[in-house]
Amino acid sequence: MDTSPALLLLLTLGFCEYGQGVFTGRGKSPMDITQLQVGQKLELECLTDKESGASWIRQDKSGTLHFIVFINSLSRLTFQGNRKTSSRFEARKHSKVYQLVVKSFTPQDKGNYFCVMNLNQMLYFSPGQRAFLPVTTTVTPTTRGSTPKTGITEDPNLKTPNPERRTQEDLDFFCHIFIWVPLAGACLLLLIALVITTVLCQQTRRRRCKCKR
Repeated sequence: MDTSPALLLLLTLGFCEYGQGVFTGRGKSPMDITQLQVGQKLELECLTDKESGASWIRQDKSGTLHFIVFINSLSRLTFQGNRKTSSRFEARKHSKVYQLVVKSFTPQDKGNYFCVMNLNQMLYFSPGQRAFLPVTTTVTPTTRGSTPKTGITEDPNLKTPNPERRTQEDLDFFCHIFIWVPLAGACLLLLIALVITTVLCQQTRRRRCKCKR
């Protein structure tokens, strides 16, 4: 919480109440106070029934109070840090009207602005004047649907290969190799043996025929 002697003095004087009958009026700015732009000038004012001096404070989003300036009954200013001037704010008093000017609005200036007056050892808070930047929403990009293809007929028999099925087919293939290759070799040997036997039998018959003659 930002502090200053002026704010600490006010906060130690007594109880706090909303200034019904003490503060009237609203803040004013070039446009809606909740639709500000970065760098825009913001003007706020409090209309009061007293001329005893008032302080401007800002309440941020977390609820922390930040002292801005104290304007006494003689229009003398005391900004944060007991300074007489501020690079960010201007303040003035016209009769019973206390004004605050934010020279160039920034995101750190967002919040509720209050006037605070000390009357009879009690603090009176004005109604809060909200000053916020417009809420920006992020639009999620929509995914376009796939464009249907025309003139192309999809073969129902074409399917995405199944890894498990592919593995099983490979195993079956190797099993067939180990079974059929030896079997084919055995058949080939039997064929060769049959051919040799047939040739030998023919030669034996020819010899027998020659001997009889």
